[in-house]
Amino acid sequence: MRVKQAAVAISAALSLTLAVPAFAQESREFSVSTVLSDAFPWGQAATKWAELVDERSEGRIILKVYPNAQLVSGDQTREFSAMRSGLIDMAVASTINWSPQVPELNLFSLPFLMPDEAAIDAITQGSAGEKIFNAIDKKGVVPLAWGENGFRELSNSQKQIDGPEDLKGLKVRVVGSPLFLDTFNTLGANPTQMSWADAQPALTTGAIDGQENPLSVFDVARVDQVGQKYLTQWHYMADPLIFGVNKRVWKSLSAEDRELLQQAAIDAGAWEIEKSRRELSDTLAAIRERGVEVTELTPEQHQAFVDATAEVYEKWTPRIGAELVAEAKAAIGAR
Repeated sequence: MRVKQAAVAISAALSLTLAVPAFAQESREFSVSTVLSDAFPWGQAATKWAELVDERSEGRIILKVYPNAQLVSGDQTREFSAMRSGLIDMAVASTINWSPQVPELNLFSLPFLMPDEAAIDAITQGSAGEKIFNAIDKKGVVPLAWGENGFRELSNSQKQIDGPEDLKGLKVRVVGSPLFLDTFNTLGANPTQMSWADAQPALTTGAIDGQENPLSVFDVARVDQVGQKYLTQWHYMADPLIFGVNKRVWKSLSAEDRELLQQAAIDAGAWEIEKSRRELSDTLAAIRERGVEVTELTPEQHQAFVDATAEVYEKWTPRIGAELVAEAKAAIGAR
């Protein structure tokens, strides 16, 4: 009898031991990179994605968000390469930061291409957006959905800016994109590439005079506290966000989980875009209340900037793809 009981006990123990790995494999955790934390709409998009995936997979799929570009030691321009190589599983990323590896993404950085939010939607939700997603996919990352960082506006510590001549000699921090350097050099400014982590100390010391970022970043980061007294709403370019997945990770998922992950990204992106746009007027009001002088360009002043940056189009259109640029312009014109 004791022998039989022992055999049963051993059998039960073996069954439990064999069940542990199977149970452990039921949940999978993936890293998600973002440049900004959930204090900003950008980080909120990643958090929302993680929440939706956790809820809809009933905890089987866990997205762990790593903000502040910490998975690439603060250098956001390395994010795409890190994703492609598998060091990062997923990301909610800026089109600007991925543009060095995917030239088509420079479309969104062409100065004054998109005059309003409807123009952004005309590109991202149309055939031009599909072609851009195809270009990203060919580079080894699977794009799932769009988000939005917003129009990038210009601030500085020196003076009101309402014409191209006002930028001459102004030291402006820009992100690590050659197209940004060309745009500001063309306008007569003195652009300096640096990470956002380095930009705030440089603004504090006066090493640089200004910076360009969406209103949400200006507001949450309290850029007015580092001498940025003047803000120009010039809508010179917009920065859509992209929800992406490493291709090997994507292929490792079942068809059902792929659909779940993508639909959650689409829903999180739509939620974040709506929220960001809805909050813009309140954000601008808060910035004004803190004493920042806000300049809104007249149509004539806006056109002066358009004319002054025309040569940037001539240089960059072949790099982006003439057909893609023409398609984007047509979509904007038909909106």
